[in-house]
Amino acid sequence: MAKIQETFRNIFKIHELRQRILYTLALLVIVRIGSHITLPGIDTALLHEAAKNSTSDNLFGLYDLFVGGAFSNAAVLALGIMPYISASIILQIAGAVIPYFQKLQREGEEGRKKLTQLTRYGTVVISAFQAWGVTIHLLSIQSNNAPIVPEAVRGIMWTISTVAILVAGTMFIMWMGEQITEKGIGNGISLIIFIGIINRFPFALLDEYRLIAAGQRNIVIEIVILAFMVLVIAGVVIVTQGTRRIPVQYAKRVVGRKVYGGVTQYIPLRVNTAGVMPIIFAQSIMFIPATLFSFFPNNEFIASIAGYFSYQSFTYSFIYALMIVFFTYFYTAIAFNPQDVAENMKKQGGFIPGIRPGKQTADFIDNILTKITLPGSIFLAIVAILPAFVSKFGVSGSFASFFGGTSLLIVVGVALDTLQQVESHLLMRHYDGFMKGSKLKGRRF
Repeated sequence: MAKIQETFRNIFKIHELRQRILYTLALLVIVRIGSHITLPGIDTALLHEAAKNSTSDNLFGLYDLFVGGAFSNAAVLALGIMPYISASIILQIAGAVIPYFQKLQREGEEGRKKLTQLTRYGTVVISAFQAWGVTIHLLSIQSNNAPIVPEAVRGIMWTISTVAILVAGTMFIMWMGEQITEKGIGNGISLIIFIGIINRFPFALLDEYRLIAAGQRNIVIEIVILAFMVLVIAGVVIVTQGTRRIPVQYAKRVVGRKVYGGVTQYIPLRVNTAGVMPIIFAQSIMFIPATLFSFFPNNEFIASIAGYFSYQSFTYSFIYALMIVFFTYFYTAIAFNPQDVAENMKKQGGFIPGIRPGKQTADFIDNILTKITLPGSIFLAIVAILPAFVSKFGVSGSFASFFGGTSLLIVVGVALDTLQQVESHLLMRHYDGFMKGSKLKGRRF
């Protein structure tokens, strides 16, 4: 405890680090305030009444978790940062299959700026599409046989203004994320998702307590199930942090009087190179059907199809798991290119014993990476769909999601990533960090 207190004192001794932390906290407070400012034209009393009677065990409830309750509050920041993530996914996929985007990725800083601009344009399009779906969803909500959007307000002008506000809210929150990354501490996009998830935890805990007090939940069963979830996910995190090391021999080279090489080094291949990104990618894609279905709230045929994509359905979990496996391989291919590694080894005079340099080395590394990525992707899929199955045993989906699935991985990963950056600032100025002698590994989105 004394060490932690000393570390916090050291943090506020460093002017730059103190300013970065306070700047980050200020912007996160603005995000939370924006999540409680209701859209114009909505009866807030009826909205809150409807929220009490609604269930969070669905895809909209999961989306609400990511945006920190802004969706259920019908707030100006209801869309959160998810449209930006979806646009980023589309551009990354395009970079793997479309030559034009591949060229931009190889153009360095100029190409990166162009891709960033295209991502912003894509965010506007996706957020406008989702905002339109939100307006239709809001128009369909009723409480005590009264619509939350009064008849006097309804019309094309209300729809246009609401779409414009929601799109502006998404662009504003995207800008704040970029500002946190540049001038604050930690990754801005990650922290915005992080603070939204953390914000919902006290409410989910209180709702679960009320259900237990009312006799609708068995506390012993819930504790056993949640303990099991935590153990499973802890095991998955440990397994996916494992690595397979490939020995690389560097031949001796004599340049003048100096001798280079003649040593053995290792290429570490992680079981989970992609981190939590496949889950984020897959979840963003899975929100698209819900958006499409929201355009037809009174269509029975669409409603029957929507049932297959409900959060707790087997079809949803199966497709979700397959997409996580796919995106794990996809993101691993982006993050680690065996061909580039083999070429660099060849240029430096390195080789894998028993394997010829060049294409055979690249194929060898790719083969190993493919094999160890499979269990990592399956473990990630299990973690992601676990809350949906646990909720069938009496634990509410909103409460279970904090102890499993994407939420836990994001919370732990972002916390470690932010601590890592704080550690870097402390160590540069010869102060001890929170975990002296340890290596913190976080996640970025």
